[in-house]
Amino acid sequence: MARAERRAQAGSPAGKRPARPAARASGASGVSGPSGNLTPPPLELPQTPPGPVRDARSHLVAAHGRPAAGPRVLVVGDAMLDHYWSGAVERISPEAPVPVLKIEGQRSVPGGAANVALNLAALGSQVTLLTLVGRDEAALQLESMLEAQGVFMERVADAAYSTTQKIRCVARRQQLLRADIETRPAAGMLETLARRYAALLRGHDLVVLSDYAKGALAQCQPLVRAAREHGIPVLVDPKGKAWERYCGATLVKPNLAEFRGCAGDFDDPAQFRRLGQALRRRLQLDYLLVTRGEDGMCLFGSAAAEGARAVIEQPAQVREVYDVSGAGDTVLATLAHFMAQGRPVDEAMRWANTAAGIVVGKFGTAAVTLDELQAAMAQQAATPPEHLSQPRTRHADQPL
Repeated sequence: MARAERRAQAGSPAGKRPARPAARASGASGVSGPSGNLTPPPLELPQTPPGPVRDARSHLVAAHGRPAAGPRVLVVGDAMLDHYWSGAVERISPEAPVPVLKIEGQRSVPGGAANVALNLAALGSQVTLLTLVGRDEAALQLESMLEAQGVFMERVADAAYSTTQKIRCVARRQQLLRADIETRPAAGMLETLARRYAALLRGHDLVVLSDYAKGALAQCQPLVRAAREHGIPVLVDPKGKAWERYCGATLVKPNLAEFRGCAGDFDDPAQFRRLGQALRRRLQLDYLLVTRGEDGMCLFGSAAAEGARAVIEQPAQVREVYDVSGAGDTVLATLAHFMAQGRPVDEAMRWANTAAGIVVGKFGTAAVTLDELQAAMAQQAATPPEHLSQPRTRHADQPL
């Protein structure tokens, strides 16, 4: 489709992308839903009529001249466009006691779920991003940037919805101000997203849910349940305190603040490990991975996979930190890439930990390439054991 025509469609509610053939309906019910008082939200996936699912990436292969390779990952969530306005501050405004930023440069990069997708593509995954956007210039810019990197964006667009944008004003690599553009999606957009998800699901090896609390995943329990019924792993980056909608996922990856908000505060490492295992069992997760910044990561595993109440601790890679923006996206993407290849979760965690150490050394939302990651892992392998931190396996009641 010509660029001018795409822009015309962006300004018209009637403009639509070509319809996709529907996927085969699934009557699978091999995984029981959450028990107790964890009631799934009312949204249900549609039962689509029989028919093949079109390869969402076929046009990308034709456009870029490279065959499909790598694991197939479906990313669903809140995509956004991150803008960085950088410059110098030399004076205070005479209108108000605020600094005046003289703009010297501007750049825009995919953020949120789009950054997860971009990181997956940089590692070699075949990526489809299912997300909500407006019929606006920001959506076209986001799609163009993603598809240039090999990510297919399956957009659910609505003229009444604004594509989420974050504008950061920066001087000397320090943020002065952030301005957000966002709206809540209408119920009809979530219903359309559920239909697209049902059509795309069986063409992928793994699902990633990237929740930034913008509304795309407000009712995601049916998405989790459908994937697990088809034997497809689901990885979640959570938001907020109501995690019941993530019940039954393969792995949930909160940071320490998000963990405290859901599981409660703790006074010592033993209590932290007990809270982690209790949360994992309550949400019926295979794994819970808590990222702890400079203290590394803690993986809480199921009894079948890791031994009763076992916790694997992975120390952080010591690097100079410039910016932690998007580091969680990089961790999630790296986990997803290697788990989709069938690697054990503890091995995927080691790759993700190394990727986090690389990305915090970059400024702004950024991706880590497979070459960078392999080089860093090779350097670690060459480091004498006495200078290399090793992961530790513990039990919930075992002291540090």
